[in-house]
Amino acid sequence: MASIANKLFLQTQTPLLLARRFRGKINIQRPRKPHYTRALVEAVTRPIYEQPPQTRETCLMPRKNKVEVPENPYLQIIAKELLNWFNHSKCTGIFHLNSINAEDMFKAKVLFHKQNMHLKVYPKKALALGLSGGKYEEILPLFDAHCAVVFSLDGNPSRMLKITKKVPQLILIGAIAEDRILSKNQFVDYAALPGIDIVRAQLVGVLNSAAGDLVGKMEASQSTIVRMLEAHAKTDK
Repeated sequence: MASIANKLFLQTQTPLLLARRFRGKINIQRPRKPHYTRALVEAVTRPIYEQPPQTRETCLMPRKNKVEVPENPYLQIIAKELLNWFNHSKCTGIFHLNSINAEDMFKAKVLFHKQNMHLKVYPKKALALGLSGGKYEEILPLFDAHCAVVFSLDGNPSRMLKITKKVPQLILIGAIAEDRILSKNQFVDYAALPGIDIVRAQLVGVLNSAAGDLVGKMEASQSTIVRMLEAHAKTDK
């Protein structure tokens, strides 16, 4: 009877579910570095353990000589290139780069290129080689994680921020404008400022209004004196 019922009615099969992590396994030996802000929090909250007391034997142990590795010529070329970009860019944005595929990266470069901006990603060794000992050495801690740099030759920060809203993989962590290192909030405030031409026009308007007020006050006092003299002359007659 059971075999006849199995042939007459359809049987439901339970699906086989297999839990998989997105994009394969985690690289335990070389884990990806976290965001710069998270790295700061982890560094501050890291516990400090007492070091074991050093004895005479540990102090007199011979140190191993470090083998000097010659610098890669290709890294030197990249270091000169990125230093040239930093020196000739009027506005530079530093972004934390999250996971992004090649197609989205190409689209982001096209968006920046249309506004005369350039999206670059450099290795950490080249950044350390090019920026060490210069005026941009203080921004090297920002590149501890995987970062990208946007160079604007025209110096238009408002357009840069508008484009980054279309690319969620780019997170602003710092910037350089007019040879000054700015934080994220300072750069956003700097982008909200009007252009230099508008500020000059406002300054000219303020100066003209002050000069007009001064001329009006001087003419008002003179006209008042003239009226008083005319009234005094009429009373004498």
